[in-house]
Amino acid sequence: MAPQRRLETRNLSRSPRTRAPALFSRLTTLEQAVILGALLLVIVGMGLYTYAYTRFSGEIDARLSGEIFNNASTVFAGPTPIRVGDEVSAATLASHLRKALYAEGAGSSTFGTYRLEGNRIEISPGPDSYFQGGPLEEGPVAIEFNGGRVASITALDHPERTLDRYLLEPEAVTTLFDQSRTKRRLVHYQDLPPDLVNAVLAAEDHRFFAHHGVSLWRILGAAAADIRADDRAQGGSTLTMQLARNFFLTHRRTFRRKVEEIFLALMLEQRLNKQQIFELYANQIYLGQRGSFSINGLGEAADAYFNKDVQSLTLAEDALLAGIIRGPNLYSPYKYPARAEERRDYVLRRMEEDGFLTPQQREAALKSPLRVAPQNLEGSQAPYFVDMLRDQLLSQFSEHDLLSQSYRIYTTLDLGAQRAASDGVRDGLVEVDRLVHGRKPRKGAPPEDPNQPQVALIALDPQTGEVRALVGGRNYAVSQLNHVLAKRQPGSSFKPFVYAAALSTAVEGPSPPPNPLGGIAPPPGGLDQPANALPLVITPATILQDEPTTFEYEGKTYEPRNYKEEYHGAVTLREALMYSLNAATVSLAQKVGYDKVKDLAMAAGINGDLLATPAIALGAYVATPLEIAGAYTIFANDGQYVAPKLILEVRDATGRVLWRSPEKRRQVLDPRVAYLMVNLLESVINNGTGAGVRSRGFTLPAAGKTGSSHDAWFAGFTSNLLAVVWVGYDDDRDVRLSGAAAALPIWAEFMKDAAKALPYHDAEDFTMPPGIVTATIDLHTNAGVPGDSVETRTEYFIQGTEPQQGPSGGVAGVISKVFHFSKSPPEPSAVAPLSPTSAPSGARLASTDPPPAERQGGDVAEPNPEKPQQRPAKKGVFRKLVSIFKGGGHSKQ
Repeated sequence: MAPQRRLETRNLSRSPRTRAPALFSRLTTLEQAVILGALLLVIVGMGLYTYAYTRFSGEIDARLSGEIFNNASTVFAGPTPIRVGDEVSAATLASHLRKALYAEGAGSSTFGTYRLEGNRIEISPGPDSYFQGGPLEEGPVAIEFNGGRVASITALDHPERTLDRYLLEPEAVTTLFDQSRTKRRLVHYQDLPPDLVNAVLAAEDHRFFAHHGVSLWRILGAAAADIRADDRAQGGSTLTMQLARNFFLTHRRTFRRKVEEIFLALMLEQRLNKQQIFELYANQIYLGQRGSFSINGLGEAADAYFNKDVQSLTLAEDALLAGIIRGPNLYSPYKYPARAEERRDYVLRRMEEDGFLTPQQREAALKSPLRVAPQNLEGSQAPYFVDMLRDQLLSQFSEHDLLSQSYRIYTTLDLGAQRAASDGVRDGLVEVDRLVHGRKPRKGAPPEDPNQPQVALIALDPQTGEVRALVGGRNYAVSQLNHVLAKRQPGSSFKPFVYAAALSTAVEGPSPPPNPLGGIAPPPGGLDQPANALPLVITPATILQDEPTTFEYEGKTYEPRNYKEEYHGAVTLREALMYSLNAATVSLAQKVGYDKVKDLAMAAGINGDLLATPAIALGAYVATPLEIAGAYTIFANDGQYVAPKLILEVRDATGRVLWRSPEKRRQVLDPRVAYLMVNLLESVINNGTGAGVRSRGFTLPAAGKTGSSHDAWFAGFTSNLLAVVWVGYDDDRDVRLSGAAAALPIWAEFMKDAAKALPYHDAEDFTMPPGIVTATIDLHTNAGVPGDSVETRTEYFIQGTEPQQGPSGGVAGVISKVFHFSKSPPEPSAVAPLSPTSAPSGARLASTDPPPAERQGGDVAEPNPEKPQQRPAKKGVFRKLVSIFKGGGHSKQ
């Protein structure tokens, strides 16, 4: 018995260890290989799963735990005034409020809400409104409309109080961008309209709320469609898989990427609910290109394609946005409108099939025309302005904070003026291209050749320096170079600073004439006085000699030429500026002192490498359009320089003010001198080289100056808007067009469009300050007359510098006028100059540097193509006699 028990024990103890090898040994070699392979696959699979889970889990956690999207700062325009009597509808006002992030209905937006009922709209600023805690306070109001105009504005908190004017919330312009130039407007799932959500589901993944991140049927269907080459079928990726690909993977079509996409989708479904996944998708999806920026997210796309907030989209617009997700370039409504409309209609049909629409809703949406916002990046988002803004902000804040802290940046931009600037530039360049190339550019698209003439336009409030509009080039998508900051020769647009320095002699007190030992050759018959002459006082009636002259300076010669080599002899200072006469202007600068011209220009904010040489008189030294715009404020603003600025203030996400832009202001000219300059520059527009402004239909009181160097310029202003236009080549080639031909038309079109809206159509006549008087002068003797002179004009003077009554004329006077016996008419300098204490501080500046070597340069006076006959010219004896007896020669001012 005992041996048997030992045997059983031995067999039982050996069975677990030997049975599997015994069974495995009985298998064939193939079967053994299959089992080993399967075990190896399991081990490898488990290893890969562990590696992938660890890797992707870390990436997902890192992405979802931090800032999923950069919470970039939002750029706002300036507040918009509205007044009783303005031509605006309730619907237009509601659209403005939506762009200002207001919402219809109580409590649905922290920026503010509105309620629209027929011809009445109630506006209630919220806690995040610009007016809460800001420099301006605007409360809730009710605005009523009648006949398309504002009928009344009533304060809701004081119903008995009516207002003439109200400031509307600043519109949101854009968000700041990172170096990838990606722009998006973040939206929350609860803010997306149901029709937009349903349109996306119908177009991309109608079973999104039913599956767990991966749909086997979609993958198989996509594979079958690939075999059939049927591009009408939906793709195989669910919304979750698309999100995983866009967030974590590349877009290369590989098997490995597809496996990773599926794995990530399953993990995302474990960590997030469906609403969170859809919200991420709605903010991430790529929806096309706008200029040099990529459009990401439904919020940015709604603004880019329809100039709307997502909550304001129609059903047809919802379907179009959903439809272009599949191929933003393939279905672009700008490039391929028919294809885009077909895709929209397909989405609408799918929405009906999936139960999201009734047949009636679908039919109504199908009948809607395909309407998208004009593709005008300049007019809607002012990209050059935003680029400049971003550069200025980086001097105060870090880039990380600007892209992550949701700052609210309130700017000086006026979107109405910006659209007018964009339209004026676009239309004006058509004419420039025709003049340069003798042909019209392709219809609907500006030439994209980088060697095309470029353009810059900057407009600002002359009283505050606040920049209202800015266009830095002809096509931002082609070139982001901002020509508002390009240093170029301003040509004759610089001449007003010569004349301002000359007129300042009336308020600067006694000053001896320039030292003749400085190497300056006096012009023959010009203004030079003997050493014992009375102090120099120059007025608008001072006679200048316009004739070929060689100016010497530090051993060098300078020979300015007039346009077409036409010279006009004795002319008044007003005529010299009005017709942009070069020789007369340089002789004036010589008499005043080149250093005084330089110092005045620098005090007015022109910071280029100005040299005190004869060439400075003709704008031969460089300045930027931004500097010229700022410098012209001294004329429009009673002699005060106001530095241009783009930013009002920056607030954080809680509304706390972080930074306000400081105001830079200083007195440069006496207000009386500034007014005389305005009056002279009005003559330029009304009768001189700038008369094309009037022939183009701009009728408001305005002053300005043309300019021509290698480039074309026009600078001008009304009482409440100042603008400078530059046209030229990047490589500094001669554009071969005068300022009157190339820059003036753009300026005029911009000003006409801007004047259609507040506050610019309220431009007033320029105000005359105390201390200005008028006198009737004889144009040939520059003296006051008793009333029987042949050719007279009313001229403006600083009180105390007006000419005394001259001779009564008679035969001797007539003979003198006919034959011009005297080349140097007397000047009205026999009056004592004003006390130097009457000049404001800074009106007279001393040069601290010795005159450097002259840089050669010059300008040509611009012809007025509309009124060429108005340029003064020498008269023959017969014509002079005729004009005397006919009373001709009077120049209307």
